[in-house]
Amino acid sequence: MYNVPMENAFMTFKRSALQPAHCSEGAYYLCFRGEELLVEKNTGGIVFPFLTERETKGLALTDTRLIGSLDEKPCFCAAAAGRAVSDGYEWAGLRDVYLNAERPLSELAGYARQILDWNRNFRFCGRCGGETAALNTEHARVCEPCGLISYPRISPAVIVAVLKGDQILLARSSKYSDPQMYSVLAGFLEPGESLEECARREILEEAGIEVGNIQYFKSQSWPFPDCLMIGFTAEYQSGDLQVDGEEIVEAGWFKADALPKVPTRRSISSELIRWFCQTRAQGPHPGR
Repeated sequence: MYNVPMENAFMTFKRSALQPAHCSEGAYYLCFRGEELLVEKNTGGIVFPFLTERETKGLALTDTRLIGSLDEKPCFCAAAAGRAVSDGYEWAGLRDVYLNAERPLSELAGYARQILDWNRNFRFCGRCGGETAALNTEHARVCEPCGLISYPRISPAVIVAVLKGDQILLARSSKYSDPQMYSVLAGFLEPGESLEECARREILEEAGIEVGNIQYFKSQSWPFPDCLMIGFTAEYQSGDLQVDGEEIVEAGWFKADALPKVPTRRSISSELIRWFCQTRAQGPHPGR
């Protein structure tokens, strides 16, 4: 259990799996419907609903799980099977909330979504197929037949800004919702790899070039659905750009004053690109 201070000085989130003694007066609910999150309307920011048990009936909540307390009130994540929403509430896209809300609130939304997904996805044991039961002392599910314990899954992925003099490598992926968007390259860690080995392999596989001088940048939780993005910078060493045409459809070298359309909101990809632009404006230098 630990505190996550909200930008509102009067609110504090404490992570916990311990069931509260009672919550008859109501609780905070982070309710998800697909890729949407229930929030209050017209508040000038993101406000999660505080609901009594009666007020949750129309939402037909399933997979409800305590994730802690917000401002000393119980805080739950849940999936909404119903579509009825009381006046004063609306559904907001989780990605928009995560990228645009005040950071402590966006991080809470991402945390709640990952706990919800884990709680739903691990109802049955991956080893013997037996039914699992959620523990109330921590976020874990135990298989009653064989005893295997499953914890919330985190999938590590590297994301790399590759530099070549005063240029950065940017690529366009077939998976982007915006076909004009370019970004830095990323990929998931494979068993037995170090993060640096993963960075080299992914860049070689996706762009056909060798890189070196791989330096850690920063990390970011990315709840789409359960990633930890680990950022690096790297320097071009050799090879000619060659994309596979399937996952990566186009790639190129770009100067800071001639970038294509790139992520601009609060994501580690946008931070890596901004860092490149800032450092190249000041003159190349090592480190962040």
